[in-house]
Amino acid sequence: MAIKIFIDQGHNPEGVNGGAEGFGLREQDITYNVGIYLRDILNQDPRFEARVSRESPDTVLGTTNATSLAARVNAANEWPADYFLSIHTNANVNPAINGTEMYIFRSGSEAQPLAEAILNSIVERLGTKDNGVFVRPSLYVLRRTRMPSVLIELAYITNFGDVEKLENDQYAFAYAIYRGLLTYFGLSAI
Repeated sequence: MAIKIFIDQGHNPEGVNGGAEGFGLREQDITYNVGIYLRDILNQDPRFEARVSRESPDTVLGTTNATSLAARVNAANEWPADYFLSIHTNANVNPAINGTEMYIFRSGSEAQPLAEAILNSIVERLGTKDNGVFVRPSLYVLRRTRMPSVLIELAYITNFGDVEKLENDQYAFAYAIYRGLLTYFGLSAI
């Protein structure tokens, strides 16, 4: 049985639930691309089956923030996915803040070692700063999914060093997430 991974590319291309912006880049474009790369990498590995929330760059989910988030969660729950990964870029008013971090629903859950494996893989492969794994039970996509779920903040779209990686290394981010999954499941690359 293939491990079913639902990849949520955070935010909509425009309108409701748009993402952060920095240095002329939009979060929703980066998350879309990284998600498609990750889906394709996973679907080339017979041990996985992957789906994405946004099949095309102009896919808009929902008509409000709430319905946009619900559409993503419902698609994962109804599949049903074994694991849920929500891909984002972070932002801060302080342009010096940088790095990669993960959010999970609760400490000690199955999602925690998964988040740690993905975080370690991104930091190792991309050279981003390790900001750690944080518990965020208020996040809808973590609270309402029925499977272990991790919200991945790839890097800061508001930091010059990070944004270079977000713009130029999108495939590397996707591959790093894949390698993190392999580590978590105790699998070797094929």
